[in-house]
Amino acid sequence: MDLDELGRQLRDTQWGWAALATALAPVQIWARARRWVYLFPPRSNPAGLVPAIWIGYMANNVLPLRAGEIVRVYVVARHWKVEATGGRTHRFWTTLATLIVERALDGLVVVLVLALLILAIPVPAYLELAALVLLAVDLAGIAVLLAFVVAPGACERGLARLTGRWPALERRLHRAFQTFVTGLDGIRAPSHLLPLVVWSAVVWLTPMLAIWTMLVAMNLHLPWAAGWAVLAFVGLGISIPSAPGYVGVFHAAAALAVGLFGVSQSAAVGYALVLHASQIIPVTLIGWLYLLREHMSLAEATHAQPPA
Repeated sequence: MDLDELGRQLRDTQWGWAALATALAPVQIWARARRWVYLFPPRSNPAGLVPAIWIGYMANNVLPLRAGEIVRVYVVARHWKVEATGGRTHRFWTTLATLIVERALDGLVVVLVLALLILAIPVPAYLELAALVLLAVDLAGIAVLLAFVVAPGACERGLARLTGRWPALERRLHRAFQTFVTGLDGIRAPSHLLPLVVWSAVVWLTPMLAIWTMLVAMNLHLPWAAGWAVLAFVGLGISIPSAPGYVGVFHAAAALAVGLFGVSQSAAVGYALVLHASQIIPVTLIGWLYLLREHMSLAEATHAQPPA
């Protein structure tokens, strides 16, 4: 990498456009919080979704292996009051079900975008293979979720047969399964379908706009396909648990994406560095403010155990 070229690129950056890209990062998190509401069962009215999603994404930025997902479940469980026997257990497994559905939906979008890119531009063979692997995993997950939604009784009987030799384990899994299936009521509700589609579109168009805005800020005059390539490659890269803040993985994916459009290695790395900072820093700072307001620590959240 030519460090002189990288320095010139950073000096020539249009920081007004970069500020706009930075401002779009919190918008995406807000949109995700709005969509998350419709992944919960109708009329459940879970509390604490906004602080949970901010703290969770902040935790993903400072902790390895996407530990922020555990934090999100913990924060919601602290806030959400459920008028049911075993309320704490109900909160945990219902919230976990919504997160699994959220990841399945996001994975499907990434695969669809990658599929369109493969048809439109030359993509390295190993990325095509990675897309196929992700598609297989995502489809398997969706198939399991559909089985839980369509035939929960049959799935529960199958689980009972598998664990029948261990009565204590069977009882615990039975309770967990019942509340987990309840957490899938959000995607079953017809009234949630349109809001889920609309908010999912906002969730993915917002980072796409931030990516394209940063291309303009870095004086990289590329077609719209380049923005979608960055979105898909980064989405594929960070889908695997990795370092805190996806450091390295994010940069490699973004640089590879713009490199397909003839951008030099130095310019591609410069773009990846600024884009990553614009999306990570505001989310982390706002997440820390929510963490302070909740009077809790990340250690407390990440060491929380699933309720019995």
